Amino acid sequence: MGPTSTSPSAQRSRGRPRKMTVPEAVTTALRLVDEDGLDSLTMRRLAAALDVQVGTLYRHFATKQTLLAAMAEEMLAGCAGPLPDGLTWREQITELAGRLRMALLRHRDGARVYAGTHSVGPNTLSYTDTLVGVLRETCLSPEAATRTALTIVHFVIGHTLEEQAAQALAESELPATLTLLHAALDPGTYPNLAAAEATLTSTDFAGHFAHGLNLITKGLAGE
Repeated sequence: MGPTSTSPSAQRSRGRPRKMTVPEAVTTALRLVDEDGLDSLTMRRLAAALDVQVGTLYRHFATKQTLLAAMAEEMLAGCAGPLPDGLTWREQITELAGRLRMALLRHRDGARVYAGTHSVGPNTLSYTDTLVGVLRETCLSPEAATRTALTIVHFVIGHTLEEQAAQALAESELPATLTLLHAALDPGTYPNLAAAEATLTSTDFAGHFAHGLNLITKGLAGE
């Protein structure tokens, strides 16, 4: 008979299962996404990384979507912090939108993780409440301010989805894609696009983001 294993995992298999906390699971899930992308994240893989049974995970997260909501909530930590003094309402909106964008960019596939989640945690609710509060100061009703806040959040998510998708292609398919686009932009057929080719092929996502957000806030100022 071989020697008896005294490793912690072997001991747990014969006795009490390893305890797991929700923050530990969320942090580990974000790490796995950072390493290999959202598509690689499964409940089974997360359980293995945590050295727990899959059933243990499901006791805390009823579905993978529940896990994603918890991950989204964690990503927004700090986004609702105090705003700098002296900002105009437009600058406050720009600051808050920029915080959300950076929170999503901080993690690989961050926008994909966040999109479609409906967290009721304090990070998410405080951020949204702060944004709605700034918009209400422009004399918008609570309903209009909330719709406008959702418009801004959806713009941030959509823009960041495109930005992170481009980042994923940057070292593989993006150069070839830009070459195809350049070849397709015949000035005689697409004169307007050909005139703006430098903008179409630009990877200045911060500049694109600032331009789009400026359009939104200018529209609000003109109401």
